[in-house]
Amino acid sequence: MTSSVTPSTSKLVSTSIEKGAQQGAQNNNVDTKSTGLIQIEQLGEHIELKEAQSKLSHHYFCQQYKDALYVSLPRGHVFIFDYGFILTWSVLPAKLIDIRNSIKASVSAVEHPIAAESWQYAVKANEPLSIRDDFIHIPNKEALTLLAVSHALAQSRILEYFEIKAQHTIAQHSHLTRSLATKGTIPLTRNGLSKERGQLFQTKSDILLHFNLLDTPEFFWHYPEQEHIYTALSKYLEIKPRVELLNLKLSTITELLDMLANEQHHKHSAFLEWIIIVLIAVDIAVYFVG
Repeated sequence: MTSSVTPSTSKLVSTSIEKGAQQGAQNNNVDTKSTGLIQIEQLGEHIELKEAQSKLSHHYFCQQYKDALYVSLPRGHVFIFDYGFILTWSVLPAKLIDIRNSIKASVSAVEHPIAAESWQYAVKANEPLSIRDDFIHIPNKEALTLLAVSHALAQSRILEYFEIKAQHTIAQHSHLTRSLATKGTIPLTRNGLSKERGQLFQTKSDILLHFNLLDTPEFFWHYPEQEHIYTALSKYLEIKPRVELLNLKLSTITELLDMLANEQHHKHSAFLEWIIIVLIAVDIAVYFVG
């Protein structure tokens, strides 16, 4: 598994990885003509698939599946997922740039997208899917097989995006728990506490809103014969235990929300108490002066 960093180096990275894939395939007695590179990239938060299909179908064969758009190229295959990811199989960098530009109007922007990722693959005809020596070995290059693999890889990436987002949110607010532990109070105004609660709630709701993406894709309801491929790769990518860990992080965010709510309630109560004290003092002063 390899991560690419910048578009300017993508051609050099792709060439280098493809050469590595061919060398690894030779070591595993696989025909190098059946090897290639899988690239996964987050384009945005959401992609309108019908709109993207209408633009790409003028030049390529396209087919809509549940939650994904398949694009067949003269050399290579492309899968576009409505939750913002594009996954390519043996697609040249220049062609990928062309496809990105063609559908950019259909993409909703996302803040802080995760880095692109690459995998090597090889075809071992009529053998079950396996992963060895940094290779994903697939039984064939039929579109449905590639889509089953693509679902697992794209799902792993959206999960990583949520993991990073949740971890960043927890780390960003860790100073509040430290302050409460050492000083017994949080050094924020009521307005500041409201903003912090708003940020935490937004992160939690954004993740929960897309949490269904981490379930088994509905595609496999229509093509159950492909589910074993997805299941094997999901197990390798540890999607299930990572989802459980993400749930724990969401629980931590919930606890932070409760803590800030309690602190805000305490500050509000203290504010009301001071108002009552001041009013009583003013009333006493008026009584004696009068």
